[in-house]
Amino acid sequence: MTLHYGRPLVAIPGPSVIPDRVLNAMHQPSPNIYEGPLVDLALSLYPDLQTVARTKAQVAIYIANGHGAWEAAITNTLSKGDKVLVLGTGRFAMGWGEWGRTTGIEATVINFGMSHAADPAKLEQALRADKTHEYKAVFVTQTDTASSVMNDIPALRKAIDAANHPALFMVDCIASLGCERFEMDAWGVDLMVAGCQKGLMTPPGLSFLFVNERALEARKTADLATSYWDWVPRFNPQGIYQNFAGTSPTHHLFGLREALNMLVHEEGVEQAWARQELFARAIWAAIEAWGADGDLKLNVADPASRSRAVTCILTSNGNGTRIREWCENTAGLTLGIGLAAQVMGSDEWHNNFRIGHMGHLNVPMVMGVLGTIDSALKTLDIPHGSGAIDAASHVIAKG
Repeated sequence: MTLHYGRPLVAIPGPSVIPDRVLNAMHQPSPNIYEGPLVDLALSLYPDLQTVARTKAQVAIYIANGHGAWEAAITNTLSKGDKVLVLGTGRFAMGWGEWGRTTGIEATVINFGMSHAADPAKLEQALRADKTHEYKAVFVTQTDTASSVMNDIPALRKAIDAANHPALFMVDCIASLGCERFEMDAWGVDLMVAGCQKGLMTPPGLSFLFVNERALEARKTADLATSYWDWVPRFNPQGIYQNFAGTSPTHHLFGLREALNMLVHEEGVEQAWARQELFARAIWAAIEAWGADGDLKLNVADPASRSRAVTCILTSNGNGTRIREWCENTAGLTLGIGLAAQVMGSDEWHNNFRIGHMGHLNVPMVMGVLGTIDSALKTLDIPHGSGAIDAASHVIAKG
């Protein structure tokens, strides 16, 4: 029997659920891209993006996905042959380093595995060993969506400072901006990249660079910048056309404006962080209850190192894929595939799945996801502990 003849729910770690208000805001005719209301709307986005990131840094908006933001970050700050240090806690920081290799930089990876956060002591040790300061930047993700590891960004900054190393501190917040607490200026981040399709609740297509004075200074000697990715014209535009290196992404701007209205001016960024934290803890409680008498467990054992935006669950016997397929094909719930094991180059990914819990999310959606997974476990006769839904509801009730 098929049970998905209602509104389907996507609980993958991005693109996240897009609010109807955002979709409706995008549903309008194309505007004048040179003057008039669109110009004012576009200019209004920058201070709100700064509010979300807790920064006074310059903001550039690119018509690109997160990989485009990676390339813009690299080409505006580095030169061919430069060395960077990559802190690997999943697929995406390492992917950033690999992307950089195609531009001519050299990336050295410290791999902390798929279940542990980057160790600040090991970062400090590596930088102290770099006596001639060959590393020009440190790359890290705040949240890696493949593993659901969340890194301690302030602790990593302190490690860089303790080593008295001048490397730029560059952080990927594509999965975490608007979901996890992030304080760019207070935490000493020099450059941050983000995307619109996760915590910012806008369809994929925009990415962002947040750039402080140290990163701006690096641009003066970087030799990799190309016409499109160069941020100089975007930070010193002669008109809106230069802000986007050509035609504005008009309807994405309409959508992003509405999403920021919701996040910044209605809910408030700190309230959004608190909501995401609560829902994450509810999901963890359910998984721990299932795992008490079964083979489901959280990929990240330390709660302090768990993402508030995505959770990776480990199973066995191909049950990750079995759960996902039942949820999607029978119940109308789409869960994320197990990217963590795909990185290892094996079929182990069938034993993993991920729950995306970011952005536009409320109690019925969270409890619906957990209830659907609970039904899948029962239908498929997958061993699991009881009381998961009760455990999650207790977390939400206590707030």
